[in-house]
Amino acid sequence: MAVARVVHTADRTLTGRQLASLLTPPAEGRFGYRELARAVREALLDGRVALRLRLPAERELATVLAVSRTTVTGAYDLLRESGYAHSRRGAGTWTALPDGQAPTPLGAFQDDAGSTIDLALAAPQAPDELTAALASAAAELPRYAGSQGYHPYGLPVLRAAIAERYTARGLPTRPEQILVTTGAQQALSLVLTLLGRPGDRVLAENPSYTNALDAMRGRMLRITPVPVTETGWDTGLVDAALRQTAPRLAYLIPDFHNPTGHLMPQEQRRELARAARITGTWLVADETLADIALDVPAPLPFAAAAGGGDGEQVVSVGSLSKSCWGGLRVGWVRTSSRVVTELARVRITADLSGSVLDQLVAVALLDRLDTILPRRLEELRRRREALTTALARHVPEWRWTVPPGGMCLWIDLGRPAASSVAARALRHGVRVEGGARFGVDPGTHEHRLRIPYTLPEDVYEPVAERLAAALDGAPGSFTDPALPDWVA
Repeated sequence: MAVARVVHTADRTLTGRQLASLLTPPAEGRFGYRELARAVREALLDGRVALRLRLPAERELATVLAVSRTTVTGAYDLLRESGYAHSRRGAGTWTALPDGQAPTPLGAFQDDAGSTIDLALAAPQAPDELTAALASAAAELPRYAGSQGYHPYGLPVLRAAIAERYTARGLPTRPEQILVTTGAQQALSLVLTLLGRPGDRVLAENPSYTNALDAMRGRMLRITPVPVTETGWDTGLVDAALRQTAPRLAYLIPDFHNPTGHLMPQEQRRELARAARITGTWLVADETLADIALDVPAPLPFAAAAGGGDGEQVVSVGSLSKSCWGGLRVGWVRTSSRVVTELARVRITADLSGSVLDQLVAVALLDRLDTILPRRLEELRRRREALTTALARHVPEWRWTVPPGGMCLWIDLGRPAASSVAARALRHGVRVEGGARFGVDPGTHEHRLRIPYTLPEDVYEPVAERLAAALDGAPGSFTDPALPDWVA
């Protein structure tokens, strides 16, 4: 399967203060030239600093870091010698990756995994209530069988149910503000198609949901990455990226971010909404994980947090895939009624309508969601505990932050060996995704693995054992893992 060419902006410059805020200082507290080169390299591989980004001038960075200009010159020389930077006369120094360090296209998805434990799919099994929901839908279906069955906007009863849930969560919503789609992925694809054009800039978090990034690349949008680090979002960096590039769209996962698990604070949401309004940027908020609040109250919808007129430029995307079941392909877009109408016109060129039966099942599940969710969340807490306990026992050198919600751990291996470990893990019967699959720039996040905790608790002890066996002897370098490329 061919991978679409990655398109980025190439005219962004980091200021000295911005770069300094992204670097991990040495233990002794003061940068030497080798320590500075190491810190820049690690920030690049971790996705905090993007590829093809102009580094600050030597004198400026030296002033901010309180080091000599010779120190910065030596660090930049080391970065160039090792392939992590290149210079153009009169244009400055730009970040890069050494030749051969971008992963090659991955293999085809294998539907029959056999005895392999699949950790690439961060999605739960169906709830027990599915059977009753199917029976309810079957009882309702005859009411619709006399029609032609096409509902491009979605069944009115389902649009009303989704709107009612938004209203109950703090965002007053009318049914005509809802477009029902075939899953959240179609919802995002429709939004990108309507609001973006080839060559337009789109701001995206780095790392981010890989299928969303692929959708952007497939539409030849120019991706401007902003880092999501151990501490979450840096509002100043996002604001600077918005002002420097004025992107047409910004794609955010504010609720239990995939893959890091971070939850964006309410004040940051308001600040980003205000900044996007100034630049005329549409904010696309992926809220598919909003219900998966394990240790904190469920967050308000992003548009509600934005408040006032700033919420008018927010397009919300959601689905039942995480709260209920991925096999039920029902998602939605929540936006203005005018944009919903335009999205429906785009939708009918590829997909006239969703399944009436699936939508009736979705209505029944939404009616039971207050019963489904508490049990689902408790189940995920137990599975998260089982995974962290097993990993701590078998791979104690790995590090992670337990997320307050969502379905994944974002593991720090401590060395750039994720592709090697993933390839070896597959031979040990575990399919796991390396961090590079979630990076805007190929070859970054090579020291990360994403491991979901959506499987039964008894799976994670053998998983940790196999990962420990895969880790043994794995080189700290980039390889071609030839892994399946289908992720959820």
